[in-house]
Amino acid sequence: MAVEEELTKTKAFIRHVITGRWFMIFASCLIMAVSGATYMFGLYSNEVKTSLGYDQSTLNLISFFKDLGANLGIFSGLINEVSPPWVILAMGATMNFVGYFMIWLSVTSRIAKPQLWQMCLYFYIGANSQSFANTGALVNCVQSFPRSRGSVIGLLKGYVGLSGAIFTQLYHALYGDNSKTLIFLIGWLPAAVSFIFLPTVRVLSITPQPREIKVEFHKG
Repeated sequence: MAVEEELTKTKAFIRHVITGRWFMIFASCLIMAVSGATYMFGLYSNEVKTSLGYDQSTLNLISFFKDLGANLGIFSGLINEVSPPWVILAMGATMNFVGYFMIWLSVTSRIAKPQLWQMCLYFYIGANSQSFANTGALVNCVQSFPRSRGSVIGLLKGYVGLSGAIFTQLYHALYGDNSKTLIFLIGWLPAAVSFIFLPTVRVLSITPQPREIKVEFHKG
């Protein structure tokens, strides 16, 4: 009986942790940490240029659509107003995989060389997925920590800035210096992380805690 009671308490504790807002912010940090693929364009842009025979002006045009997708977040914001967070994250993960997977197929010559407008569309779709991940993770974490909005925004946006360095280390550790596989990594990793944490990031009804800011910055 004692063993069963301890097992029940352990399960209850694990369930409490997984369904709590602190685990949600942990999941959101992971989502944001792999959502900064647009910062790594310089690592594989030369591969896109040489593999598809583009000149610098063409590459600049592609880069424009990449930046347009990364900064045009109105669609994710509007969808977030009428749908739960998992819809936003699922859409972002799908767009990320489709966009960068098509770029990888094009660069590795697994499909016929696409038209320039198609490549611009692929980059736009892949980059625009970042705004869906940001909206799905950031907005709900801010709502779950109403007394610490500034700290939460700073923490999560900081992980977006670090994602370039995180991706670079993962890329070198897993694939060496093959920049084509970096595009593939950018395609599947953010999508996988978002899908794993779809049930975790959600709207929570919480009671603000006066000391939550001290917990966020507690030094052991």
